[in-house]
Amino acid sequence: MAAMGGHQRLKMEDAAEDKFPEGLRVLAVDDDRVCLKVLEALLRRCKYSPTTVMDAKMALKMLRSGKEEFDLVITDVRMPDMDGFKLLELIGLEMDLLVIMLSVDWDKNVVMKGINHGACDYLMKPVQTNELKNIW
Repeated sequence: MAAMGGHQRLKMEDAAEDKFPEGLRVLAVDDDRVCLKVLEALLRRCKYSPTTVMDAKMALKMLRSGKEEFDLVITDVRMPDMDGFKLLELIGLEMDLLVIMLSVDWDKNVVMKGINHGACDYLMKPVQTNELKNIW
């Protein structure tokens, strides 16, 4: 098979950039099964590649194992085993990964706590497709 010429390679790279962020690998964490299914469906509609998990400890275990690579974590704030803020803190200390907080709580202090602790964004439930299209 002949090597691709520079012009062909450039066209393929341009095509890949036009499709970005399709395939964005997102780890979604929420203890509410219905919310998690809705979030997964919305992420798929945006052409992202979601992996879902229902508790923060399992999410952290997956992230630490390194078996799967993720570009982004979206985590609910309120979960029984470990809240989203603790997960955000541990991710920030151990790995270089963007985290978006997700909650029904739109209290300014809660939002600022997430942002001040390193979250790159804070989304309200129920999440809208247009918000997810712009997360990258």
